[in-house]
Amino acid sequence: QVQLVESGGGLVQTGGSLRLSCAASGRTLSSYVVAWFRQVPGKEREFVAVINRSGDTTNYPNSVKGRFTISRDNARNTVDLQMNSLKPEDTAVYYCAASPVYSTTYRPYDYWGQGAQVTVSS
Repeated sequence: QVQLVESGGGLVQTGGSLRLSCAASGRTLSSYVVAWFRQVPGKEREFVAVINRSGDTTNYPNSVKGRFTISRDNARNTVDLQMNSLKPEDTAVYYCAASPVYSTTYRPYDYWGQGAQVTVSS
């Protein structure tokens, strides 16, 4: 098993930047595909970014493409999400998740962090 902990959330103004980090303990994170999802109350969990085990393949939805960048450091057992040009609609709780398979949907992800709040003020 792997335990995930997110950090780096907070409050930022429109157009600002934040960097979220997902740290793993237990099994090495390099064994997993890692993704970020976000959720606002009353809505389904939304895919934000995914990175494969080696870090050379990523995928983003159109809503964040060109603004968000996912990266991983397998030596440090971390996956980061750099978020630039933030908009109020990016406000959500952000979760990192680990899966044995590459997917942009949340169902294959077996391990989840506790979430980090990101709030973008207008």
